[in-house]
Amino acid sequence: MKNNMSAKRLALIGMLGALGAILMMFRFPIPFMPPFLSFDLAAIPELIGAFALGPVAGVLIVFIRVMVQMVISGSNSMFTGELQSFLLGVALILPAALLYRHKKTRKEALLGMIAGTLVSTFTAVLTNLYLIIPFYIALYNMNMDEIILSCSKVNPMMNSVTTMVILGIVPFNLIKYGINCLITFAVYKKISPMIHRFANGQ
Repeated sequence: MKNNMSAKRLALIGMLGALGAILMMFRFPIPFMPPFLSFDLAAIPELIGAFALGPVAGVLIVFIRVMVQMVISGSNSMFTGELQSFLLGVALILPAALLYRHKKTRKEALLGMIAGTLVSTFTAVLTNLYLIIPFYIALYNMNMDEIILSCSKVNPMMNSVTTMVILGIVPFNLIKYGINCLITFAVYKKISPMIHRFANGQ
């Protein structure tokens, strides 16, 4: 029975990771935001899995999603984009899952997702400025001015690194993870009994 439960738990982790990868295929840009950022709903199955199965399972779901995504789409960023995607996913789900595990209430889940959104947004600023943008500058022989120019074309107010961060990267990630968290908050209690029954071998 215990082995059956473990197998079902692993299968559930794999399915949620694969679902996240499928949702990533439907990503799209948001108007007036930096063109190198894209919106998706992949964090929903990751948050659901982290709440239902714990933070370690949540990290595994993020990892599987990134791996499946690489198999489906490949990598055009020498894995820097995939590394960033993993770091942002973990930055979102870990605070949320850890707070929810401490006290399994809707209030704690909401506070956890707010904390996760803030942590992942801060992580997005760091990884974009010090990982993703420098990589593309080196790969395509560009400079920061050209990156800023591409941002100013969609929003003229983004005319410096500071305004790109304040008006682009920060609000984009607050919107992206905020929407993912709101949807998760709305559906989790409705589907969590089914997830727990499956994971427990019932």
